[in-house]
Amino acid sequence: MLGKVDRDELLFYITKEDVQNEAMERLGRHLTDEELYIAQKGLDSGLMTDIDTVYRTIFEEMINEK
Repeated sequence: MLGKVDRDELLFYITKEDVQNEAMERLGRHLTDEELYIAQKGLDSGLMTDIDTVYRTIFEEMINEK
């Protein structure tokens, strides 16, 4: 957990509430603590696995717009 974070310093974050809202929309229910843990592992893995592609795309767009 991040602890106290200055939101002005964050560029992106996902809260448990965000995940629960998605679950309600997609599954029609809230997730259990076990399911939240699985979701967190999936988010960590998914976001970190492809973060290099995300950064490369962002910086390429910046360079191409100049």
